[in-house]
Amino acid sequence: MGAPSAAPLAGVTVVSIEQAVSAPMCTRTLADLGARVIKVEHPRGGDFARHYDDVVHGLAAHFVWANRGKESVTLDLKSADGIAILHRLLDEADVFVSNLAPGATAALGFGPDQMAARHPGVVVMEIDGYGAGGPLSHKRAYDLLIQAESGVCAVTGTPGAPAKPGPPIADVCSGLYAALAVLAMLVRERGADTPSAGSVSLFDTAAELMGYQLTYTRHTGVDQQPLGMSSPAVAPYGAYPTADGRTVVLGTTNDREWQRLARELIGRPDLADDPAYAGNADRVRRRADLDAALSQWCARHDLSEIQKRADAAGIGNSRYNTPSEVIDHPHLAARERWGSVDTPAGPVPSLLPPPIIAGYTPPMGAIPDLGEHTDAVLAEFGFADADIARFRESGAIGPTATRAHRRAAPAQTKGRST
Repeated sequence: MGAPSAAPLAGVTVVSIEQAVSAPMCTRTLADLGARVIKVEHPRGGDFARHYDDVVHGLAAHFVWANRGKESVTLDLKSADGIAILHRLLDEADVFVSNLAPGATAALGFGPDQMAARHPGVVVMEIDGYGAGGPLSHKRAYDLLIQAESGVCAVTGTPGAPAKPGPPIADVCSGLYAALAVLAMLVRERGADTPSAGSVSLFDTAAELMGYQLTYTRHTGVDQQPLGMSSPAVAPYGAYPTADGRTVVLGTTNDREWQRLARELIGRPDLADDPAYAGNADRVRRRADLDAALSQWCARHDLSEIQKRADAAGIGNSRYNTPSEVIDHPHLAARERWGSVDTPAGPVPSLLPPPIIAGYTPPMGAIPDLGEHTDAVLAEFGFADADIARFRESGAIGPTATRAHRRAAPAQTKGRST
């Protein structure tokens, strides 16, 4: 084997003013790809996701999940010194990411136009709730609010009992779209001196995720009803209890699969031959009949037998798992998908990032303590010890980090671009 590949984003420095999930997920993705991420936090409390709970040895699960591989620098951006320090960081940055309340970034002097004038060439990415130019642009936005506003909750759950999907999909997908846009702008910037600025809104992202449902309703005038663990687009397709008290998820996505399911899996050639179920649209209209047939058959067989027979017949299937079962999932274990990250409370397990790049090992950098890297970063960016002491006395930066067992910046943060 050859030497390991360099990090795809080696030499790229990202400065972020971020909270909660969307922007932290964007910058965590960039850090996983080798960028240096300097996370700017308020000296008193920092990212409010640090305080959602304390289940990870005193740390918050959301924060540990979304903030590996970053350096934490505390700045009071209501102070002149805090603003000046941020400008110094941005002088040598490649990317600036933020997800503050509407208008807050511009009010601080770091909006896209202001950045283009003061820091030309820095890629600017703003993540907000509703995007500019609309009647809701001024509103604060959280994942649940966006999922409700965009219709996601209306097609999740069951009729009369709408639900929010468990994962914060509007936040996470907005962060991933933002990271994708940043990468696109970085590629363009390498061949141009013009500044680049982009934005992603949670509402636009959630509306995009509703693409199938919105397209269907626009062309039919019908609001599709939520179907729990089924799909409005195909049938049969859903979750069915088994004889041993488990739940199997299986179904079909085309007519050939339907024929195999009916004949080879559940032994119902009468259904396979019945013209009433010949096409997918026919089966969708008679979903209840087919669900009843599959439910009766699955209730007579154990999960392992159903999955073995479904695999043999070429029918997609899976086991309904709880989070605790996924943690111990043999497929994750066999593929060594669990790694470890350091935290202020010691090492904790962490899933590796989904992209697998040949020759590149994700750095899995540490979770930063609040303000842990303030002094080191400020010194690196040219501030003297006397300056740092003055900033601390004035409150422009937070107190000296107290954690003893890890003071150095994460290894992947070396190689800051200049």
